[in-house]
Amino acid sequence: MGEIRSVMTENWWQNFFYGVALDFWRAAVPEEHTRAEADFIEKHLQVVPGGKILDVPCGNGRLSFELVARGFQLTGVDIASEFIAEAQEKSAEGGQSIELHTREMRDLPWAEEFEGAFCFGNSFGYLDEQGNSEFLSAVHRALKPQARFIIDYGAVAEALLPVLEEERSFEIGGITLNARSRYDHQQSRLFTDYTFIRDDLVDTRPSSQRVYTYRELAGLLTEAGFTPQAAYGSAQEEPFKLRAQRLLLVSRKTG
Repeated sequence: MGEIRSVMTENWWQNFFYGVALDFWRAAVPEEHTRAEADFIEKHLQVVPGGKILDVPCGNGRLSFELVARGFQLTGVDIASEFIAEAQEKSAEGGQSIELHTREMRDLPWAEEFEGAFCFGNSFGYLDEQGNSEFLSAVHRALKPQARFIIDYGAVAEALLPVLEEERSFEIGGITLNARSRYDHQQSRLFTDYTFIRDDLVDTRPSSQRVYTYRELAGLLTEAGFTPQAAYGSAQEEPFKLRAQRLLLVSRKTG
């Protein structure tokens, strides 16, 4: 095996989320996990039924569909056209209307449109420094004053670095995933080569994610016009601390 690169492949996310990678993600998230996350979102966004919520990036709409069933209006944005097409088909067949857009996560054309927003699936930090800040600013513009925004961030330094393994392997739904990772402390980025194996298919795809500390992320949110409100380590509201499973950071638009 070759050495893991330490330079971010330009726009790597544009060529990652299709085919076997999406099949693995579908198999990896059980329904009870989605329901627990939807419970957390519903409680902490504090949007009244009928309110408009932005899901970015939305994937195949697993959380959007759960929240629509609870009486909210959902708009989903994702760059993965395969996932958006799947969500559109499900929306048409099931009668659960979700407004869906194939867009990059910074490309949010709305102004003060939504009562709440969330970014789940550990989807924050893919971009470079400027791009990550632009995403937060775009969400801020799209939200109404005082609206809440939740980021689900598994790559936060306090959760990721104490337990980081350079090589990991998983088997879910008939797909084996081998992950080889390298943390670059000078860039504060995690570089990972994911190899998906299914039958005769062997598909390796590079990825990269910025590893912010809690304080750094809170600072970015503040710069974008948010005020952090609460931090949790799980959808069951465990406190966020060193070696937490993830960071669920709730913030409020203040400007």
